[in-house]
Amino acid sequence: MVNKKLNNNIKKKKTNKSVAKRGGISSSKSSKKESKIKISLKNKAGILSKTKKLKKQKQVSSLSKKLLLNKPKENLIIMPIADHDWEAWQVFNPGVIALEKRIHFLYRAIGVDEISRFGYASSLDGFLVDERLPYPVYEHPSLSSGLNYYSFGSGGSFGGAEDARLTRVDNEDNIFMTYTACDEGLRVALTSIKVKDFLEKNWQWKKPVLISPPGEVHKNWVIFPEKINGQYAILHSLRPKVLIAYRDNLNFQKGEYINSFYDGYNEDVSWELRIRGVGAPPIKTKYGWLIFYHANDKLEPNKYKVGAMLLDLMNPEIILMRSSMPILEPDESFQSNGFKPGIVYVSGAVVKNDILFIYYGVADNYVCVAWANFDEFLNNLIQQVKPKLKQKKLLKKKLI
Repeated sequence: MVNKKLNNNIKKKKTNKSVAKRGGISSSKSSKKESKIKISLKNKAGILSKTKKLKKQKQVSSLSKKLLLNKPKENLIIMPIADHDWEAWQVFNPGVIALEKRIHFLYRAIGVDEISRFGYASSLDGFLVDERLPYPVYEHPSLSSGLNYYSFGSGGSFGGAEDARLTRVDNEDNIFMTYTACDEGLRVALTSIKVKDFLEKNWQWKKPVLISPPGEVHKNWVIFPEKINGQYAILHSLRPKVLIAYRDNLNFQKGEYINSFYDGYNEDVSWELRIRGVGAPPIKTKYGWLIFYHANDKLEPNKYKVGAMLLDLMNPEIILMRSSMPILEPDESFQSNGFKPGIVYVSGAVVKNDILFIYYGVADNYVCVAWANFDEFLNNLIQQVKPKLKQKKLLKKKLI
């Protein structure tokens, strides 16, 4: 049934242009000093009829050589700055949004006081980070005191805000941010900022609210960039099934929480031992909602790898297909060093000029980028082409 539904989606929208709802970004008007520096169909029974036609044409061998993602050779696009105490040790897991021709990052930073905050950077082409502020732009106003063990296990800090996800819904005037709050354990927090204030770097964030229940550990909640059946949608679990909370608004009253359940251990015949959670906010495509997720590989359970899913556009609790293998994994030497070796963690993805940019933290220490032609990525994903990563040297590069 799922396979038929996905095939129907393809037939209906074959000539449609891929959609990725994102906006763009204006020049800064900040008075502060700025530094200008840089996808289950169950097993192979679910492979689409499109792939079967290609097999008949004896093109599978050539497809297997195609690349799912590319990575620049010089791939560390944001690194710690020793002279900035607040981000001297670790920078990783950025929330990302495209606005007014630029790609904006709110990256997690940890410094000498061991508190996790968000810093800001941006890029015109998606590769070269040519703007970065020397001060943090968001800090969680913790309601609890003392050191947070959960937080230290979740990236190395003893409190603060972790792993921002940025979403603008239906071109509204707000940018919503969900993040992990090191507050009475690990909980999900929600705040927002006006688009104009964001672009002008006037960091007037709405007072955050904790939207996951106290006494429970929750992470990796994302907001869909469009209303679904007229309601806001928050994806808050992938296992044992996809769970989505639908709301008329995103105003939470005191004591109002989303009750979630998560059991990531996977008994399917697939590559994942444990599905950890969703990565970047969903991206709308002609086939369904594209999401990336983190998982431990059965063959290498100590490593975080990244898979991809397509969810039904109108009923996103339905998984149309899931990648039969990781699409991104820690396969470079520097990804085996750092605070948490063997980790790749996607927290942001955007489509700009038909290019899919995937931004991820590595080893809980640096920010990297992988990219692909958006349509080619989707086609390869549906055909379950084995992912390979290619090195591509960037010109005029400058690392931060």
